[in-house]
Amino acid sequence: MTELKQRFSIIIPTYGRPKQLKECLDSVAEIAYPRDGYEVIVVDDGSKTSLEEIVRAFQKRINVRLIRQDNAGPATARNRGAAESSGKYLAFTDDDCKPSQHWLTRLEEALNPNPELLVAGRTVNDLPDNSYSSTSQIIADFLYSYYNREDARFIASNNMALSKEQFLKVGGFDTTFPLAAAEDREFCDRYLYKGFKTLYAPEAIVRHAHPLTLGKFFRQHFNYGKGAHQFHKIRASRSL
Repeated sequence: MTELKQRFSIIIPTYGRPKQLKECLDSVAEIAYPRDGYEVIVVDDGSKTSLEEIVRAFQKRINVRLIRQDNAGPATARNRGAAESSGKYLAFTDDDCKPSQHWLTRLEEALNPNPELLVAGRTVNDLPDNSYSSTSQIIADFLYSYYNREDARFIASNNMALSKEQFLKVGGFDTTFPLAAAEDREFCDRYLYKGFKTLYAPEAIVRHAHPLTLGKFFRQHFNYGKGAHQFHKIRASRSL
């Protein structure tokens, strides 16, 4: 095995979104990085529709495999993917995201000088005509700029990377978060609490295509609020 082989494991949790998953894998297959330098692990978090055919269709283009589990939430799905990965670095994204062509290269450039870093890339809205999706991204961008003025303290799990060794050392994602809401923020906070460093790499771009209606927008931010409440409870307990 060469040094480059299995440099990255891209981990994609998914639940009930076959169309978005296909578009995500289409983008991953276009990444400008040696094909033997990364693997893709899709973790099906209990979808009612089989995703086997979608994943199988990409196996001639990229090194991708499907892992199935009972529905347990994205934090558990990401941990499962990490546990079964073989790459030196873990790169996380979501099934409704489209990594840019040079995504892995930019993440690697950030990680190489210091493999203990947790690196956050930049996420941009891929649905500019959807006002709710655009507003949601504007809010996320504001939080990024507010919390990341000095160190990167607000990191989204749809665009982050770190070494597998560091991920396991910190303990993975907290599986008491059942939804995609603040489990990534808690992971980043715990990473810093343990004395490790983070870095924002804006050139590592992922496009986020999450269509929202008014109802879905309010539900999304209600869940974010619940997640934030749980995060602050956990954070406060660390100081006791």
